[in-house]
Amino acid sequence: MIRTSGEEGCGQEPPAEELLSIGQVSDRTGVARSALHYYEEVGLIASLRTAGNQRRYPRHLLRRISLITVGRQLGIGLSEIKSALAPVPMHHLPSEEDWLRATAQWKLVLEARRRAIEELEDRLMGCIGCGCLSMQACTLLNPHDQLSQQGAGARRLDPAETAE
Repeated sequence: MIRTSGEEGCGQEPPAEELLSIGQVSDRTGVARSALHYYEEVGLIASLRTAGNQRRYPRHLLRRISLITVGRQLGIGLSEIKSALAPVPMHHLPSEEDWLRATAQWKLVLEARRRAIEELEDRLMGCIGCGCLSMQACTLLNPHDQLSQQGAGARRLDPAETAE
């Protein structure tokens, strides 16, 4: 008998040949077992349990885990990844429509990141090209001269650190 963890009412359990041990999943994806445990704990993936309480993962979760890995490599937080993958079921083979819904959400996350990077790049290139070396007028390090409200001199150094 296999029981589920996480999502309830998952329907029919996959055939035994479609279930992988945590070691097999770790070997196939390159993700540490401890990370797989954590992903399960936070609801990114779900396992089935054998009568001996051993985890078994449906083979189709390999793609989901790979996407989590790619997202992490891009610096995307697990909560954003979880949100993007929410339309993709964990306990049965996802349909093409499930993946298309997830793709639309994932695209929104990536577009927001792209805009933020482009804005930073524009500001940084302006700063490098400016050559002003001004902590007072710099739009990147001191937008709208906010530090001037604290008085003259360097305001980014902690006085306690310089006393050592």
